[in-house]
Amino acid sequence: MLNDSNKKFNFGVHPSVQIESSAIIDKGATIGENTKIWHWVHICSEAIIGKNCSFGQNVFVANKVRIGNNVKVQNNVSIYDNITLQDDVFCGPSMVFTNVINPRSKIKRKQEYKNTLVKKGASLGANCTIICGITIGENAFIAAGAVVTKNVSSYALVKGIPAKQVGWISEYGENIPLPLSGFGIWICQKMNIKYSLKESEIFAEKLK
Repeated sequence: MLNDSNKKFNFGVHPSVQIESSAIIDKGATIGENTKIWHWVHICSEAIIGKNCSFGQNVFVANKVRIGNNVKVQNNVSIYDNITLQDDVFCGPSMVFTNVINPRSKIKRKQEYKNTLVKKGASLGANCTIICGITIGENAFIAAGAVVTKNVSSYALVKGIPAKQVGWISEYGENIPLPLSGFGIWICQKMNIKYSLKESEIFAEKLK
């Protein structure tokens, strides 16, 4: 259980943040209200994290990382420099980020880190791998075990090695019964959202 008596109050850490006693929060980190940090998490000093987030056991967050609100990071995930997670992103257990295209142990490439952006509402399944330098679109869904090597469109469902788009997925998390390209409309009854397919993109509109 999280232990309120063992909170580490560093500059930028909201008093409501719950930190398990084994976690390490480096001085200078910014963490928003009501975020929960579990066993053996390490958050570096320049990381900026929003409110209502959750970090599972054995998570690492590097310095040049920006994380929005309501982000859930499951066990054994490392979020390296130059990675941005927008609001409502889900990172499944043991999924992998990278930040160098061509790593070599004997060659320093810190100046070559690639930026990776995961947009609002995207879900990254367990054990998937996100190759650096790409953008994952809003509410996209990366299937468990997929290896993503290129940009993913908003609302796209991708799977496989390398990952390929196999469908569309709603903000609620259900299949959108539209082709991968063309024109069409589908309405999600659960969230009252209209999804419009225009060529190879999905556009969402909240209905009144």
